[in-house]
Amino acid sequence: MTVPPANSLRLRVGFVLARRFTLSAFANFVDVLRLAADEGDRSRPIRCQWRVLAPSSQPVQSSCGIAVTRDEKLGDPSRFDYIVVVGGLIDEIERLEPDYIAFLHRAAQAGVPLVGVCTGAFILHRAGLMDGYRCCVSWFHHEDFLEQFDGLRPVSDQIYVVDRDRLTCSGGASSAHLAAFLIDRHIGRAAAQKSLHIMIIDEAMAPDDPQPGLPLDLATDDPLVRRALLMLQQNMDTPPAVAEVAAHLQVSRRKLERHFAASLAMSPADAFMRIRLSQVRMLLARPDRTISQIAAETGFCDASHLIRVFRDASGMTPEQWRKTARQDAAA
Repeated sequence: MTVPPANSLRLRVGFVLARRFTLSAFANFVDVLRLAADEGDRSRPIRCQWRVLAPSSQPVQSSCGIAVTRDEKLGDPSRFDYIVVVGGLIDEIERLEPDYIAFLHRAAQAGVPLVGVCTGAFILHRAGLMDGYRCCVSWFHHEDFLEQFDGLRPVSDQIYVVDRDRLTCSGGASSAHLAAFLIDRHIGRAAAQKSLHIMIIDEAMAPDDPQPGLPLDLATDDPLVRRALLMLQQNMDTPPAVAEVAAHLQVSRRKLERHFAASLAMSPADAFMRIRLSQVRMLLARPDRTISQIAAETGFCDASHLIRVFRDASGMTPEQWRKTARQDAAA
């Protein structure tokens, strides 16, 4: 990578990659920077620069097995505008090298904003660098976070969170939106939109846009219920029956129903339908989805079936809900 003159740079980002980091979260973030840095997709680091930092030359392996080598030693963090910590597998969080932790503390002391991507928020919390801050955590890891950090309440209903000099996102596609936020802030909105459009992302999401996933009112500490909810979430287009879920989890249907009643005060069937309707509402916010497409993606027989169930639950049809949501957003 050719380093441009320092006075041409508007944004400098250093990356710290945790062992078994999530490659897609890292790649999405970098690609937004790359596309905003130059004309077209020529990839020259003219307006922004990105560097992978590590204490040694040993490549860092991602969770999918692809390894990334460092560009520079850790050094002085103040040479960057942001330090981005990309996490990955939960089991690897405690294994971050002490040199990394010391570097992050030096960055915080120097006033360099810290960014946690994916489970990078976990790493920053474990390092004692998120006290008093709000942070974004994927709905998928919400309960894992609570188990590891007593007394902290992560935000799992937003795509990313900006709280002063701490910025966090849930990973995956949300890392592209957080990177676009930084591009907008330092280079301009046109550059941010250009990056996203080239990546076939319609438009930048605001930090308070919701994460797709489980409704927050279904959060529970019951491991059996959590496994059942996740099983449905991962099979949304062909939702399993309650009896199938119980069999898969090797418990009786009666036992599963007792756990749902105790932890959520509802039956498994009601909880499953709530998840599916939550997904329907999320998809209705996307103008490119027809009602028939949404019905197929959320496990309803056809559009008529979805309309009937949605109207019984919401008091309006999906199209009426979509129109009302648009009017509220425009108000």
